[in-house]
Amino acid sequence: MKLYQALGPNPRVVLMFIEEKGVVIERAFVDIMAGENRQDGFRAKNPFGQVPLLETDSGDHISESVAICEYIEDKHPEPALIGATPEERAETRMLVRRVDFDVVMPMTTGFRGSEGLPLFQERMRCLPEASDGLKACAKDGMARFDSWLADRDYLAGDRFTLADIVLFAFIDFGGQVGQPLPEELANLKAWFDRVAERPGASASANPKVGLETESA
Repeated sequence: MKLYQALGPNPRVVLMFIEEKGVVIERAFVDIMAGENRQDGFRAKNPFGQVPLLETDSGDHISESVAICEYIEDKHPEPALIGATPEERAETRMLVRRVDFDVVMPMTTGFRGSEGLPLFQERMRCLPEASDGLKACAKDGMARFDSWLADRDYLAGDRFTLADIVLFAFIDFGGQVGQPLPEELANLKAWFDRVAERPGASASANPKVGLETESA
């Protein structure tokens, strides 16, 4: 397998996932700031021009960070980061869906319409007129997860899962682009600090990590 990675929270989700898994995958860096992901060579692999992108041993290509993580979990079930049973997998997928809708989508769309507008306005439809409201929606989502974490170590209780990885990557990203974790959300802050201590968190912070490794 070969993983095409880049700057940004979505590539970090996959990097942190495979670091937590202990899976070694060949990696290549795509310079999205220079528009490398929009060039014909990369679009031949992914017509949508998105990173991360996983090239399988059979030569197929899988994009979308959660789908890549699902594929890797199927290939390498242990340690289970989605779930070892149908019930655990359903719970993790439910939580990932909530994270996507309540935090990821409003946060990233708000960013693209404000701080990220110079980079994205020629690449996709941006909504500067809705940016403030979208950022407020992301804060509302974080508040819901703060309540959810009142009596849990992780989103799925005592299980560290893909849902934690997704939420961590985007809250960390938000802190870098003008959407910091509100100080009053003490449960969420304690959870964030807990996840930040995991080896996968620090190992995935550099998008060029592991570029010299060989495929497993």
